[in-house]
Amino acid sequence: MTHTLPITKAREDLTKLVNNASKRLDEYVITVNGSPAAVLISAAEYESWKETNEIMSDPKLMKDIREGEKDLDAGRV
Repeated sequence: MTHTLPITKAREDLTKLVNNASKRLDEYVITVNGSPAAVLISAAEYESWKETNEIMSDPKLMKDIREGEKDLDAGRV
């Protein structure tokens, strides 16, 4: 679940927020003066996001994935 809170509240509850992000996969958008400034997510979610970003930024790998999906759709397995 995603929650939005000001940085002052995040500072007060940081230990709880980190535990919730880690154990319950909660996400927190932290605002400064009412505008989003940062996001707190679990380390596992962050690593997953980084890996997905790396894959999607590799044109050859994305081409290979699309070709593999076409093969699956066509029954070539």
